Amino acid sequence: MPPRTLDSFAFALNAAHDLAAAVVALGEGLAEIERLATVALVRHDARTGLLREILSPIGARVERTQIEVAFAHMPKTLAARIAAAGDFVDAGDQSAEYAALLGVKPLAEGGQLAIKGVQHDGELCALVLCHEPRRIFGTRVTERFAPAVAMFELAFAKFLEHEAREEAVRALEEVTRRTHAEYVAKLAKLEEELVQARGARSRQSGTVAAERVQARAAEESRRLQQRIRALEQQVIAGTAQLEQAHVELHRRSESLRQRSRTLYLLERVLTLSASTEDAKAIADGLLSLVGDDLQAQRCSLFLRAPEPGALYLAAARGLAPHIKEGQRIRVGEGVAGHVAATREPLLVVDPDDAQSRPLLGDEYLTTGSFMSFPLVLRGELVGVMNVTNRAQRGLFVEEDVERVRLLGYVCALAAAEARLHEKLATTLAGV
Repeated sequence: MPPRTLDSFAFALNAAHDLAAAVVALGEGLAEIERLATVALVRHDARTGLLREILSPIGARVERTQIEVAFAHMPKTLAARIAAAGDFVDAGDQSAEYAALLGVKPLAEGGQLAIKGVQHDGELCALVLCHEPRRIFGTRVTERFAPAVAMFELAFAKFLEHEAREEAVRALEEVTRRTHAEYVAKLAKLEEELVQARGARSRQSGTVAAERVQARAAEESRRLQQRIRALEQQVIAGTAQLEQAHVELHRRSESLRQRSRTLYLLERVLTLSASTEDAKAIADGLLSLVGDDLQAQRCSLFLRAPEPGALYLAAARGLAPHIKEGQRIRVGEGVAGHVAATREPLLVVDPDDAQSRPLLGDEYLTTGSFMSFPLVLRGELVGVMNVTNRAQRGLFVEEDVERVRLLGYVCALAAAEARLHEKLATTLAGV
């Protein structure tokens, strides 16, 4: 995909106010890959096993088509692979037949149909259809389109949960309205019976009838009160479930945001490595990438030196003026040397606790919260990255450690592929 496509696609999904807007964004994402290809979303009713509706993006709108096609009509082997909700399943030579069955508009020169199942809460809830022109050579569109579809599945789950909450609210409102109507109708009937009893009998008989009616009214009122209390309990339980669903929706939205951010960072690293062969520019770019992502005002990158047991400073930001690039440190000495020896990330959270650590005498860091993590690829040490002086929250926390593991692996891969430790060792001043 072109640079920044996944980032802009994630933004479009977050901004989508309903499922139709998300499907339009999915169609635009496919158009950026292959203009002649089409995509559609088919809703599946797990209770009946029927495919009910097709949503097809046409420009900035969505065309909805109602259908009733049994999912079981597909061959068992093909249906099982689709229901597993894994990768796209190629319809092969039967593409035209399945396209007609599912209501997909045919392409001018024939096409290849690929189907991907989408699950929610363990059940098949939809199919994503990708219809692309036939080609003999080159990469299939579905291979480049798969990351965008994975992001769309997260957004689709959000809309399904929203629909479930709305359905639950409508059901509760309907039960409340119906119960109240029954209560009012029964009270009116009892009042009418009371009036008739008083007018049709003598005073004594009327008194007895009235007492009976009052007793019946009291009993009916008691039963209705019990039903109302039970309904209140259902409303409370439903509200608690809605709150829990909202928390889960927020968690999944946050997960989607983090995945979008991770994909964006991976794109930046790969674009940087592919756009230049300047070793210094790549080293500065990796340092800027980590520093910006972790909001670190001071950071430094050490790479493995030609001589055994040593590292040299390859790139730095925010360090003291007397610290020059190319300076050496020994493995096992200082923060970076300690991390190079253990090959495990080092995190100091609380500045007060940090005062007791002798590693903080290291001139490449400041006192306070910091992280230092190794760059290791295929069991070989590539270098060490140090970050400190966080801009916003001020402290690095345990959640940041898992993030730097991914960043460390990506930076190690980029540095190793560009052979930074060899190139910069011969060009930096002071080597």
